[in-house]
Amino acid sequence: MLKQGTKIIDFSLVDQDNVVHKLSDYSGRVLLYFYPKDDTPGCTKEACMITEVYEDFKKAGITVFGVSADSPASHKKFAEKYNLPFTLLSDPDKKVIKEYGASGLLFTKRISYLIDNGTVVRVYEKVDPANHATEILKDISTIQ
Repeated sequence: MLKQGTKIIDFSLVDQDNVVHKLSDYSGRVLLYFYPKDDTPGCTKEACMITEVYEDFKKAGITVFGVSADSPASHKKFAEKYNLPFTLLSDPDKKVIKEYGASGLLFTKRISYLIDNGTVVRVYEKVDPANHATEILKDISTIQ
């Protein structure tokens, strides 16, 4: 797992539309949240809560990426079903998931990183899907 104050580990992953995203191409703030599986209760709750406050994330200049081992097709279905306005990245070999300390025994751990200009400014190890998005918004005001 990356620690607060460390530089990001760069990667390139494909999204729900098969577009490649390289993390280092995104300057400014990024929320990188790892989750176990598309369209499961906790993951759906987390994604929908992020969607509810997505405009606030945009106003704060935050680009949101959800990452799981699901396929781009699964991500597309999930994003369309719940009208998710942010990008979902596919890591089927779990390389990035492992590098970011989100690898669990069976499933990807729910862990998030708030990044500012390539440096980790917050690590969220114990994520409550129902409150995670609002927790991040509260933290943003302390790092501005």
